Amino acid sequence: MKPLAVVCALLMSTTATAQISYPSTEKGPVVESAFGQKLPDPYRWLEDDARNNPKVAAWVAAQNKVTQDYLATLPGRDAIKARLTELWNYERLGIPKRAGGRYFYTRNDGLQNQSALYVRDGLNGTPRLLIDPNTWAKDGATALDSWKVAEDGAHLAYQIQDGGSDWRTVRFLDVADATVLPDELKWVKFSEIAWARDGSGVFYSRFPEPAGGQTFQALNERQAVYFHKLGTPQSADRLVYATPDRPKLNNSAEVTDDGAWLVITSSEGTDERLEITLIDLRQPGAKPVTLIKGLEHNWKLAGGEGDTLFFITNKGAPLQRIVRIDAANPGAAPVEVIGEDKSMLDNAHLVGGKLLALYLVDAKSEVRRFAPDGKAEGKVTLPGIGTADGFEGDPDNPETFFSFGSFNQPGAIYRYDAATNAVSVFAQPKVAFDPAAFEVTQTFYPSKDGTKIPLFLVRKKGVTGPRPTILYGYGGFNISLTPDFSPAILDWVDMGGVYAMANLRGGGEYGKGWHDAGRLANKQNVFDDFAAAAEHLKGQGIASKIAISGRSNGGLLVGATTNQRPDLFAAALPAVGVMDMLRFDRFTAGRYWVDDYGYPERAADWAVLRKYSPYHNIRSGADYPAILVSTADTDDRVVPGHSFKYTAALQAADIGDKPHLIRIETRAGHGAGKPTSKKIEEAADLWAFAAKWTDLAVPAPTPPSRP
Repeated sequence: MKPLAVVCALLMSTTATAQISYPSTEKGPVVESAFGQKLPDPYRWLEDDARNNPKVAAWVAAQNKVTQDYLATLPGRDAIKARLTELWNYERLGIPKRAGGRYFYTRNDGLQNQSALYVRDGLNGTPRLLIDPNTWAKDGATALDSWKVAEDGAHLAYQIQDGGSDWRTVRFLDVADATVLPDELKWVKFSEIAWARDGSGVFYSRFPEPAGGQTFQALNERQAVYFHKLGTPQSADRLVYATPDRPKLNNSAEVTDDGAWLVITSSEGTDERLEITLIDLRQPGAKPVTLIKGLEHNWKLAGGEGDTLFFITNKGAPLQRIVRIDAANPGAAPVEVIGEDKSMLDNAHLVGGKLLALYLVDAKSEVRRFAPDGKAEGKVTLPGIGTADGFEGDPDNPETFFSFGSFNQPGAIYRYDAATNAVSVFAQPKVAFDPAAFEVTQTFYPSKDGTKIPLFLVRKKGVTGPRPTILYGYGGFNISLTPDFSPAILDWVDMGGVYAMANLRGGGEYGKGWHDAGRLANKQNVFDDFAAAAEHLKGQGIASKIAISGRSNGGLLVGATTNQRPDLFAAALPAVGVMDMLRFDRFTAGRYWVDDYGYPERAADWAVLRKYSPYHNIRSGADYPAILVSTADTDDRVVPGHSFKYTAALQAADIGDKPHLIRIETRAGHGAGKPTSKKIEEAADLWAFAAKWTDLAVPAPTPPSRP
């Protein structure tokens, strides 16, 4: 019998490597003129929605066939999928929410496509199923999104997501008998759900109904806040707040814990530059009052007691601080409660008379306690190095819950008593691996300009020497990457690979300065940081061959860095990426991204975007790595036309004979709500592809049993 490693090597050597015959992609005559330059866009027709254009649908089908035929030749794909299924098969609970003496939480038994919603009467009550979205669609692609319970626990509002779309439908439930009420709210997107204190109805945000055929591509503008009274049709909903003179503003609403104030947050893009408007809910017919005017700084509500509202802000504090504002005297200056720290203040909640502040310390969670006057009262004990989330609750009740996890440990749920500072386990996952067999370390490396960049490394204990490595990054929109559990990551590491995650500039790990250093005219820093991570991994003997991976803005990162440094990588896995930087603002939510990318209609911004746009900078004559693009036909966040056009351009270019393929999922959007089965299939395809081109020995197929 041959050793497993030899079998794996033999399997890898027999994989088909002949040049792939790509589907023919028609080139159109479109040529645009911008700022004195003529720019061909031969694949403009691929921007059309595949659901409405049979020609695009045929292209999608042809590309998927070629890709699936290739993936079927890869060794170990079935074995990888089998192991992923094992790793995914563990019970997962969401963070509980308390209302009216009841406790509500989501639960997935392991391989359910969607998590279901349960309720307990009392903390130790018997769980009762309220909502099971697994019964909503045969393909499992209709998901339960966010949900909110009325203060008395009698009714629940929940958002339904279908086929991965950003559009939501809001429905209502009688908690006592799980009866679904007839109320239904449409054209909801990017919306909070906030119950009136008396449970009579909810505040929510909606857009106007799009024109025919533009549901999944039209720009999102003129969002307004409405109040829906239970038992009435949506057509009777009361308009609460709108900004018709500023149609690009998004307007969302939340109600303070005591029901006194409606806090409306307005934004124009993805930047945390907000305006705050208040409505006194204790006064019938009260008019909106501006609390914070001008889209200049972040103002995030952390809690309220009567007229005293606590906000997180970066005004005068790039790493953020907490202030209090007198809502009854909106002209008064904010009063600092907790000053800026050397670490990033990421979130805060007022619970049981304590301010619980969540900090990022070199991208790892730390939770600190403060009295409402800002007096420090120590820290909350966390289980280790990782990511904490939750801590929502009531100002007058010390009970709250939080989750904590890391790369090698799924998120466990903990109960926290703010009065005693006591932490206890509420739910601990049972997993099909030994967390102690894996190690998580953090290091720092210099980027091109000398800036020190944090880098997390995940390896199996005992693995030494250069190994095939997945390098993941994002670097944008003030989003922080923190240690979090993924069965897919663990599977790659379990096979003997290394997983590396770089905290690139453009993220939020170190506050506003870190974000600013990786956006607009500074965007090239992000690509330099990513390339420097690869050079560090190789130079330190950690990585042998590298596959780079990223999603959304991270897909842009992978595409741009591959164009600039194709020599560094063996494979590239750009997922749902923003690939045409000169037209991103013309579809759905794309207009929000100008805060990070700039305005394509402005000459200076256009020149910057033109230099790194993945679609426009594919270098014929260069030897590119193997590339597997992934997207979804119903992604209405980053429309799939980005990936379609980019793939067509890759396949038409002279960039070597390695495969340049696209995997197009059906009825799956940008990522949220994706069924477990689709997640497993996607991860198996990506890892089999990456393993092939990084020379990672994959498990041998299980031989058929003999009779």
